[in-house]
Amino acid sequence: QVQLVESGGGLVQAGGSLRLSCVASTHVFNKYTMGWFRQAPGKEYEFVAGISWTDGSTGYADSVKGRFTISRDDAKNTLYLQMNTLKPEDTADYYCAASRGDTVNDPYDYWGQGTQVTVSS
Repeated sequence: QVQLVESGGGLVQAGGSLRLSCVASTHVFNKYTMGWFRQAPGKEYEFVAGISWTDGSTGYADSVKGRFTISRDDAKNTLYLQMNTLKPEDTADYYCAASRGDTVNDPYDYWGQGTQVTVSS
């Protein structure tokens, strides 16, 4: 069982930046592919970004490409999401997830509780 705890959400004006963090309670964090998802009010879960444990390859949703950057620090068991040039449509609850798969498109097995991001216009 892996526990994931997100932090870093908040209220920001459009055009601003936030950095989300996710700390994992596992001694084999470096063996998990990690991802960020989000759910806006009344909408489905949406994949935002992922990073593979095998080679560090990343994947992004088209809506965030060029604005968001996912990274990981395996020594700190921590996943990050740097979000720049935020837009009101980025408003959502953001969730960290861990996958035992090798690619960012594999199913995710563990989920955090989420952190809220609100972007005002």
